[in-house]
Amino acid sequence: MKKVITYGTFDLLHIGHISILRRAREFGDYLIVAISSDEFNALKSKKAYYSFEQRKSILEAIRYVDEVIPEYNWEQKINDIQENNVDVFVMGDDWKGQFDFLGNHCEVVYLPRTVGISTTQIKQDLHRMEKG
Repeated sequence: MKKVITYGTFDLLHIGHISILRRAREFGDYLIVAISSDEFNALKSKKAYYSFEQRKSILEAIRYVDEVIPEYNWEQKINDIQENNVDVFVMGDDWKGQFDFLGNHCEVVYLPRTVGISTTQIKQDLHRMEKG
């Protein structure tokens, strides 16, 4: 079995998230999604609308996702790859080059982001709508 892993916050789920999960799953037979814990988001000064448990439940309901694990810190990726016997690490291409060091442990793939959609953009649009 070929295992794939990807990481993210996956807050305010949108078509871009679904697209990257679908395309990541195409690289193997089993997709693990590591989502940032609420504590890790706080360390990154990032605020998610949904709690970790809510985001985990949403992701577990998506047919492309086989397993959801927590991400507690930046450094855990090598350990996750080794413990889960991961063959392919997948991230959006806005991270291109940032995780090349994982190539010593598995294949590293950067996928193009879905044009015109992002959680940041959704939050900005909602904020504008509230003011307008």
